Amino acid sequence: MGGDADIDNFLIATRSNLQDLETAVVQLKAKAVRQLFEQTFVTGDVTANAKSFDGLDKLCDPAQAVSMGANGASLTLDKLDELIDTVKGGKPDLLVMSRRSRRSVNKLARTSGSFLEADRDEFGQMLQFYDGVPIGVSDYIADNLTVGTSTDCSVIYAFQMGEGALSGLTSPGGLQIERVGSLETKDATRTRIKWYGSLALFNTLKLARLTGVRP
Repeated sequence: MGGDADIDNFLIATRSNLQDLETAVVQLKAKAVRQLFEQTFVTGDVTANAKSFDGLDKLCDPAQAVSMGANGASLTLDKLDELIDTVKGGKPDLLVMSRRSRRSVNKLARTSGSFLEADRDEFGQMLQFYDGVPIGVSDYIADNLTVGTSTDCSVIYAFQMGEGALSGLTSPGGLQIERVGSLETKDATRTRIKWYGSLALFNTLKLARLTGVRP
C-alpha cells in the first residue's frame, strides 16, 4: 500500500513538473514574440522581409528628420527641444531612445541644474519625463550607426500615438497561444504562438527623429 502511494505521489509530482516546464517554454516563446515586435517596431522593413512591417525608421518622413550635423554631434537640450517641436499638433506622447542616449539626457539635465521628472505609469512602472514627455528606452536602437565620418551615432524618435497619428494594428485577440496537440510523427506536442501586428502612420507630421546622436 505504502509503495503504491509513493509511486502515485511520484507520478503526480512528475506530471506537475512537466506542466511547469511546458508553461515555462511557452512563456519564453511568448516573450520572444514580444521582443521581435519591439525590434520590428523600430527597424522593421517590408522590403527586406515581406512578413514584417515598416517600423519607425521606415515610416518617418525625411522632412521630419532633425540632424545633429553632417558627422553627428553630442546631444544638446536645444536639439531635443527642436525634435519635440518637429512633431506638430501638440507635444509628442513618447520619446524613444537607446540607453546611452537616455544617460546623455540625464547628464544634460543634471548639468543644467535640474533633474528629469519621474512618475509611475498605469502599470506601476517608473517613467522619466523630459519637458512633460515620457522617455521610452529600446535596446533595438543602435549606438553604432554611421553618419558622415562618425560610426558611433544613434537616433531618438518622437511621436504622437492614437487615431490620426501613429497607431498599432493587431488582429482580434492580440498575442494568442494555441495548443495544436500531439504530433503524429514524434513523441511531442506543439503549441502555436501567433500575433498579427503592424504599424500605421496616418499623419507624417506626428513622427520625427533626431539623427547623428553621438556620446
